[in-house]
Amino acid sequence: MPSTRSMKLMESAHRVLQRITAGKAGWNIAGMPVIELTTTGRKSGERRTTMLTSPTRDGEAYVVVASRGGDDRNPAWFLNLRDDPRVEVVIEGHPRVQMHASIADPEQRARLWPLITGRYANYAGYQKKTDREIPLVLLKPLLNAADGQLPDAD
Repeated sequence: MPSTRSMKLMESAHRVLQRITAGKAGWNIAGMPVIELTTTGRKSGERRTTMLTSPTRDGEAYVVVASRGGDDRNPAWFLNLRDDPRVEVVIEGHPRVQMHASIADPEQRARLWPLITGRYANYAGYQKKTDREIPLVLLKPLLNAADGQLPDAD
């Protein structure tokens, strides 16, 4: 499992890439859109931002995987949105969008997990590394996509 320090270094490198390319690069990894997720810290109450990939969509919801590289612990961003599902998301440099995060229920996960692991085997590998069931999170916009606040799905 990658250490917290390694994960932070990778995220910092990702942000540097976006900064030096004026946002023209770094919004897609391995065919997945990269999103910037901002949650409210469950202990600090401060805004916390992380970069994540979204391997699939479920209607208008972006789906993110709380894998933490197969670690036995859930990522901090997941714990934060579990406690406060009001989040902000930036997609491909578009304006921030207010979204609601919900943890996939067993039926949703049973439907989405095979789609994700069928296209991106790394997630199946992460699941094999841990005994915890890796949660899926659906991020749904609070604003209607027709308002121009959310980019269209590819």
